[in-house]
Order: sequence, then structure tokens, then C-alpha cells
Amino acid sequence: MSLRSALRAQTADCHAAVDALFGSFNLSRTQDYKAFLRAHARVVPSIEHALEEAGIARLLPDWPERGRAQLISADIRELGDQLPDLLPPPALRGEAAIWGAAYVLEGSKLGGAMLARSVPDHLPCRYLTPQGPKAAMRTFMESLDASDPKDPEAAVLAARSIFDLFLEAGQLELEAVA
Repeated sequence: MSLRSALRAQTADCHAAVDALFGSFNLSRTQDYKAFLRAHARVVPSIEHALEEAGIARLLPDWPERGRAQLISADIRELGDQLPDLLPPPALRGEAAIWGAAYVLEGSKLGGAMLARSVPDHLPCRYLTPQGPKAAMRTFMESLDASDPKDPEAAVLAARSIFDLFLEAGQLELEAVA
């Protein structure tokens, strides 16, 4: 089983939970959209930093073009909102953990593109519609498929921990707007 297949199969429950939670935000309402962005801003910058510290650039040379921390920050500021406190990312030790964490972040871009359709045109949407490198998802998936980490379970554990961070951040923001 490829690493991509293992990640997809063994994190499907986490992915469904994150989709359900973030699907409860009404992105056509400015307050919900702000809360949605704040939830993501609690985790994306710290995960990106953890990936950089762990050496993602040696696995994905175009990594610097993939980051979205500045995009989410710009959207939040344009909405006149404050950046939230970051949740601490898990330690990413080894190539497998890097792939697992990157799998979640890169995959969130696909979901973001679909969610962007719900955001009114007058609201900033850089985070959900990043430009990034051309064919970035295909390149990522090809690199993931070509990887052969020694411990695929570490990739799954890292991916699950990233999904858990998104769930925690989403809950915090939903509670704040409730």
C-alpha cells in the first residue's frame, strides 16, 4: 500500500470530522467567515513553521511557494480582525511525520478551493484561493507516492495529530461565536 493510500484510509474518520466541523461555519456570513479564518490561523502558521524546522524543503523544493500563513494573516487583517493565539504543533520527527503533516495541509487546499465558492465576493479570500506553484497538488502527490519512509505509521500519526489540531481550533472558534 502506498503512503498516500495509507494516509487516506487511516485518516478518513479525521477528515470527515474536520469537514463536518468546518462545514458548520456559514462562510457567507462575515462573523462566521472571520471565525473560520481565525480557527485556521491558530494552526496553519505553526504547522508550516514545524514543517520548515523538520526539513520539508528537502522533500518539496517548492515549499516556500506553498505557504499560506501570510495569506491568512492578510485576510484576517483586511477584515479588521486580530490574529488568534497559535496552538502548538506536534513535534515532527522524521520524514514520515513530515509527509503526514504535509498531506493534511496540502489536502486542505482542495477543500479550501471548494469552500471559497461560499465566500461573498466582497470578502478577502487569498487563503482559500492560494496561487502557489503551478500543478502544486500533482507535484505533491507524485512526491508523496515516490516517498518510501521507513515508518508509515509515523506519517499516519502525524496526519491524525494535525487533523486533531484543526478540530481543536475549530471548536474554540465555534464556542467563541456561539
